[in-house]
Amino acid sequence: MARPLRLGTRGSPLALWQANMVADALRSVHGLGGQAIEIVPIRTTGDQVQDRALAEIGGKALWTKELDRALLEGEIDFAVHSMKDVETIRPAEIVIAAMPPRADTRDRLIGADSLAALPPNARVGTSSPRRAAQVRRARPDAQILLFRGNVDTRLRKLAAGEADATLLAAAGLERLGRNDVGTALDDMLPAPAQGAVGIEARADDVEILGLLAAIDHKPTSLCVRAERALLAALGADCRSPVAARAQLALGQIHLRAEILTEDGSQFQAGEIVFPFHEDNTPAALAHILLDRAGPALRGLFAV
Repeated sequence: MARPLRLGTRGSPLALWQANMVADALRSVHGLGGQAIEIVPIRTTGDQVQDRALAEIGGKALWTKELDRALLEGEIDFAVHSMKDVETIRPAEIVIAAMPPRADTRDRLIGADSLAALPPNARVGTSSPRRAAQVRRARPDAQILLFRGNVDTRLRKLAAGEADATLLAAAGLERLGRNDVGTALDDMLPAPAQGAVGIEARADDVEILGLLAAIDHKPTSLCVRAERALLAALGADCRSPVAARAQLALGQIHLRAEILTEDGSQFQAGEIVFPFHEDNTPAALAHILLDRAGPALRGLFAV
């Protein structure tokens, strides 16, 4: 192209880090110069509205709709997202073209060494229904407070005493150089697609799709797509507490998942191992979980 490639992204420090990571990978694999890719920050509704839960104001689309519009109207050539923030059902005109290698999938607890070590009636700040349900399942005495904002905003709120603890993705902390913040929770399943970065492009833009394919990390793509297939089969939305993690080994995908009620009092967990080319298996696990669930739990999913 005669002009620079335009990469759209949210403007948060973490989003810009991810955009620069993608730009550097593309420059390296294709031998592009420093000016060949222009990063275009786009302010999303999710960034602007910080005082309400996402489920109340439009869900995950608040992170993507402005970038989708810019992409479809030709203002940008491709867009970078944290995959856990991308809706399960996407516009037909847009495709997930590539995913670089995934980072740490775990959550980190900041404010205590473990959920068991939280003080009685601890105030835990989070905006995630999944994290809230998992905390309440482990600690029914915990009080959940709404925490929105980027990583630094949430850490400032915690330091100011607005809560006793909070949970953040290990991947985001590490990408921002905060490797020493918090304690990784090995026994708590993360959000589907946590730790993964996705690059979207127009489905008919053959040139851009070809460029992006060169930085796709197949194991990451296979695992994240399995987790997203589980979400789709559950009929889950941003109000539905779902946790899942897929791992690839020896041509097999090991998918673990759990669904919970919002207060964590009811849950179903399961796992399945299948060859990576079997696209329907995540849906089978979703149906197993829903078949076992009681009415209150099953009612949180649009199936």
